[in-house]
Amino acid sequence: MAAINTTKESSSSGSTSEGGGAGHHHGSKIKGVLTHGGRYVQYNVYGNLFEVSSKYVPPIRPIGRGAYGIVCAAVNSDTHEEVAIKKIGNAFDNRIDAKRTLREIMLLRHMDHENVIAIRDIIRPPKKEAFNDVYIVYELMDTDLHQIIRSDQALNDDHCQIL
Repeated sequence: MAAINTTKESSSSGSTSEGGGAGHHHGSKIKGVLTHGGRYVQYNVYGNLFEVSSKYVPPIRPIGRGAYGIVCAAVNSDTHEEVAIKKIGNAFDNRIDAKRTLREIMLLRHMDHENVIAIRDIIRPPKKEAFNDVYIVYELMDTDLHQIIRSDQALNDDHCQIL
C-alpha cells in the first residue's frame, strides 16, 4: 500500500465545528493509503476511517462532523471541481437513519435548483459484501444553513430571493 501525504493551508477564518459547519481545519496533514489496487484511498479523519475512490485527490481536509457523519473537502481529478464528501457510517444499522439517507439521495438526485445543494456522485463501495458506509459527494459550499442561522449577521434583501 502506498501512502499519500496531503497538506492544505486554508486562508479562511472558519473553524471546524461539531455541529457540521463548513469551517476549515488549518494546516491539516492527512495521510492517505491506497487500497483495492489503487482504486480507493483510506484516510483517518477525526479518528474515523474515510475511504473514497482515488479520483478524489488530495487535499482531503475535514470540514465538519455531526450526528449524520463526517464531511471532508476534496478535488475531483476528472472535473477539477472542489467537492464535499459526506460519510454516513454504518448507514444500515438503524432502519430510520437508513430511510433518511435513502430519502436524501432520492430527493436531491432529482432536484435541480440553484438554492438546493446538488449531489455530484455517490461512491460505490469497494466490496459489495462489506457495504456499511455511504459516501455522498456534493458540490462544495462556503457555509451551511446551520452556520447561517447561528450567525449574528442580519439578513437583508440581497439574502432573500422570491421564487
